Amino acid sequence: MTDSVKINQIAVACAFFVLLQLQAFAAEGPVARWKLMGDTKNSVPSSPDGVNHGVKLAAKQATFDGLGSHITVPANDVLKLGKEDFTISVWVDSNGITDDDQGDILSQFDPKTRTGFHLSLRSNSGVTHCQPNERQLQFGIDAGTEPLLTDEGRPGNCVFGQSMAVNEGTLYVGTCEPGSDQAGHVYRYDGPNNWIDLGTPDKANSITSMAAFHGDLYVGSGKYRLGGSKLSESENPHLGGRIFQWVDGQWKMIGHFPEMEAVGGMVGFRGKLYVSSLYKPAAFFRYDGDGKWTPLEVPNGKRVEALGVFNDYLWATGYDEGHVYRYDGTEWTDLGNVGEKENTQTYAFSTYQGALQVATWRTGKVFAWQAPTPAAAKDVLGGHWQDRGRLGEEMEVMGMLVHNGSLYAGTLPLAQMYRYDGGKTWTPIKQLDTTDVEYRRVWTMAQHQGKLFATTLPSGHVWSLQTGTVVTWDQWKQVANHDRFHLVAQRHGDTLRLFVGGKMVAESKTARTSELDLSTDHPWQIGAGSGDFFHGSLADVQIFRRALTAEEIRVLGQATRD
Repeated sequence: MTDSVKINQIAVACAFFVLLQLQAFAAEGPVARWKLMGDTKNSVPSSPDGVNHGVKLAAKQATFDGLGSHITVPANDVLKLGKEDFTISVWVDSNGITDDDQGDILSQFDPKTRTGFHLSLRSNSGVTHCQPNERQLQFGIDAGTEPLLTDEGRPGNCVFGQSMAVNEGTLYVGTCEPGSDQAGHVYRYDGPNNWIDLGTPDKANSITSMAAFHGDLYVGSGKYRLGGSKLSESENPHLGGRIFQWVDGQWKMIGHFPEMEAVGGMVGFRGKLYVSSLYKPAAFFRYDGDGKWTPLEVPNGKRVEALGVFNDYLWATGYDEGHVYRYDGTEWTDLGNVGEKENTQTYAFSTYQGALQVATWRTGKVFAWQAPTPAAAKDVLGGHWQDRGRLGEEMEVMGMLVHNGSLYAGTLPLAQMYRYDGGKTWTPIKQLDTTDVEYRRVWTMAQHQGKLFATTLPSGHVWSLQTGTVVTWDQWKQVANHDRFHLVAQRHGDTLRLFVGGKMVAESKTARTSELDLSTDHPWQIGAGSGDFFHGSLADVQIFRRALTAEEIRVLGQATRD
């Protein structure tokens, strides 16, 4: 018998084995299956077809543009998940996108009742001065639960955590410690009230900026002026303006800008790292590797502060005027003053329900960028800033982030956490810092281990917020090295799980998760949700009304690979 004949026999045997395993659970097969191979039809007769909204349908997959294309599926009794276990299976292709939030893969979530689920691949950027999350897989469920807030302790002797990021599954916080013999530290979170000191990369009083970028952690240093927060100025005389990379357990300096007092925003865009200057003179740089930084123009000579990525562009808030600017890799476009003329600064970005949100000083409002149509999302003509309302009587909105389907924001001067509840309604959740001073802040945020983390000034404490149950996975290098992968999300009793390539990569167990009733008449969405429109390609979306075994998930990935 020749080797080729043996190989063919082995291949046939393996295929037959897979077929037998599939037949073993065929009787309890999917209740819905949208193959997305040339159409949006449901191959399960009892389940509804999808309605296409601009998605490009090819023979083997559907391509979503990240600007507004998506598929809606009307709710019906078969798709009401209730309190049951369920499993979602889908093939995801990120298409190498690096200039947009990857977005929501599949969701059914009613924002009014905060009921449903979402499955997403999110990159948060422009969260004050940070890019806290990059290609983070998120799977969350909720049934209108109220937020649970936990004081996670104070890293070192900090006045506040000025920067925060999650890299390869670990949360890091960069602090401001203003004493004459102090300097900004980086701490690693190791559980409630447990912060591991990773040292002081620089002599300056603060680690002002931080980014998770291509599987590595980058930080920027600065001499933060505490007078801007109505506190006594730092006695530390050292300026910052340096960029460091965490390499093999130590800090490696990869850049120094002598005229830069403090690094401002930091973000990855089209495969490159970009940074700005917090204080004058205005500056903007691109990192080209091997210690080489290329100086770039700033818009109209103005400082750009928070740097975010959205719809194929780099976006920047304004520190010298209440404007937002958009960068195409070569030139800036000024999108004008945000809202009222009283807004003299813009502070942070977040993407919610497919629209870019921006935080403001001094009206304490959030505004959303609205293009005239999804097709014109790249065109500034006709676009405008929509008022999303003022957060109580606050003067400034700082860090903003979407957690488990809802948008949260922090404020000044009361350091309140608010939740956006539609229209112009913001619901106060909790005052996170009650220190007796004129200004208190909720400064920056990050999503980690299914919770939203936030830093406060001047108490220096870090808080976490959780609603429902969420499981996250932050292994950028593993996801990026496999642009196309089989993704499974599962609810099994009190546990949520994520599987990538047939292997379980993360799970989260929370008491009473099994009691969350996800029943809602809100439509299902493929390629859309509470975050951003999906940017990439999807294929073979399947829904099972039970928790598949690990072996069934492995076999399912093999059977649907091609």
